[in-house]
Amino acid sequence: MKDLFERIIKDKGPLGKWAKQAEGYYVFPKLEGPISNRMHFNGKKVITWSINDYLGLANHPEVLKVDGEAAAEHGMAYPMGARMMSGHTKYHEQLERECAEFVDKEAAYLVNFGYQGIVSAVDALVSKNDVIVYDMDTHACIIDGVRLHAGKRFVYKHNDVESLEKNLQRATKMATENNGGILVISEGVFGMRGEQGRLKEIAALKEKYNFRLLVDDAHGFGTLGEGGRGTGFEQGVQDDIDVYFATFAKSMAGIGAFFAADKDIIQYLQYNMRSQMFAKSLPMAMVKGALKRLDMIRTMPELKDKLWENVNALQSGLREAGFDLGTTQTCITPVFLKGDIPEAMAMVNDLRENYGVFCSIVVYPVIPKGLIILRLIPTATHTLQDVEETIEAFSGIRSKLEGGVYKRIAAAMVQ
Repeated sequence: MKDLFERIIKDKGPLGKWAKQAEGYYVFPKLEGPISNRMHFNGKKVITWSINDYLGLANHPEVLKVDGEAAAEHGMAYPMGARMMSGHTKYHEQLERECAEFVDKEAAYLVNFGYQGIVSAVDALVSKNDVIVYDMDTHACIIDGVRLHAGKRFVYKHNDVESLEKNLQRATKMATENNGGILVISEGVFGMRGEQGRLKEIAALKEKYNFRLLVDDAHGFGTLGEGGRGTGFEQGVQDDIDVYFATFAKSMAGIGAFFAADKDIIQYLQYNMRSQMFAKSLPMAMVKGALKRLDMIRTMPELKDKLWENVNALQSGLREAGFDLGTTQTCITPVFLKGDIPEAMAMVNDLRENYGVFCSIVVYPVIPKGLIILRLIPTATHTLQDVEETIEAFSGIRSKLEGGVYKRIAAAMVQ
């Protein structure tokens, strides 16, 4: 019999094998200073395009004031215990009511973390007789939730409605045989490439097939739709979303998340989501902070307007400069380039050290071999000067990449 750790020590995994070269710089980097458009990295001030602070609320003076007052009054422990036992307060209820009203659903349920919440909700919503049909590019939290499912699941090609319908036909047959139901899962905004989920076309299939729809709108909440109310409003199909999910970790610049649906469904989740039944309640400082952030989204449309001014300037400028941004329809701005992992590391080092631009790098196995995505997240705190400097920097690194400069640098580093 082998030692359990023998495999782990020998095989670090597709990303872990680069830990020696990458850790502390390419992965687990340390951005320092107040969260803003420009922060400190490796001793230098850089334009920061990797923070999901879409509306610039992280260090907004009004937000800091409420966060500080709530922490001073309650500390970070109150309320102690799980919601069902001793962790329930009127402020949790207030936030749930306001979230439900904002996204036009009957009721809402707070969860501590988006990832944990989605995993647990998927597990709770389906039984072994039910069938899950989900987009192949959904976030890891959805994939992990689906893995818990004891019944059948089918995956459809990314944003491919024809593939979805074929899988719905298979799911319908199986669910009928098992006396079960069907849960379809999509994202409102796919976080890597920035496309909106094809919610309108998915919802239209309800006329032919009997299924319920769960939408993870982590990146759409606060950025899309009238008043930032999400992708369902953007596409005019909010009523067709049976279970709506959004996180506070993006536009709300905080911690926590919520589900919104009909009252019966929310009550079921309250009594059956294991991640919440057996976990500490969301701390009061986070709850009061979220109430303030939600109020600002409702009453300060200029935040979303400024965000989109920056998005449009960045994306149009990059496209005019000849960059491939794929099919993004949202704030997420992926720049597609060709190269291997060592080239990508050399390029990002140059971008950060010599051009003063910090953005996230995405390589295999997240995307196919030979591709590099430099993923930019515009926020309301960015300026048009940030945009101009970044486009100039990207033009510079593209020339070096195409000229083989980074390949030579990478080869020399290996020797």
